[in-house]
Amino acid sequence: MMPVRIVVFAKAPVAGLAKTRLIPTLGASGAATLTRRMLEHTLDEAARANVGPVELCGTPGRDGTAWKRVAMPAGICWTEQGSGDLGRRLSSAARRLLTGADAAMFIGTDCPQLSAETLRDAARSLQEADATLVPTADGGYALLGLRRYDARIFQGIAWSTPSVARETLQRLETLGWRVDVLAPLHDVDVAEDLRWVPEDWFEFVDV
Repeated sequence: MMPVRIVVFAKAPVAGLAKTRLIPTLGASGAATLTRRMLEHTLDEAARANVGPVELCGTPGRDGTAWKRVAMPAGICWTEQGSGDLGRRLSSAARRLLTGADAAMFIGTDCPQLSAETLRDAARSLQEADATLVPTADGGYALLGLRRYDARIFQGIAWSTPSVARETLQRLETLGWRVDVLAPLHDVDVAEDLRWVPEDWFEFVDV
């Protein structure tokens, strides 16, 4: 099977900056701790998928103390996202990677349901599809897999809104690419989403 690079897009788990919409429920420290737990889970699942190299693409820079507290599996490389909105940062990473690799998958860290099995399914899909999408129930997506690059996929998207997945699919269809859409998952953005977090994870959260 063609290797597929997994790129984990993440913010540093800094209190007051991480998962701000959860702060009223978990507090700033609790939201940051949960953010770190979700990041570590995502990195573990990405490594366990064993479909290709894993890269943590983070912001801000790696020198921050919050990154030093993140437990990372061996073999994961670290890169910086750079500047601009999410679309610009994703576009930059996709352009960089798809010029030197056959395929890449871009994932966030706020979807505890995104498992190694789902990542393997997406990697198998990319053996033939030009793009693979794992949508989320709130209208976003948990995974975007690409074998080709076009900046228009990321331009003018209303990020953090219920239209993200729909707009992205429209762009891909306009390009005439073959697209596979996998089963939707639930991510964690606001208080009511905490039901999708495994109960034992809250043992690490100071609320």
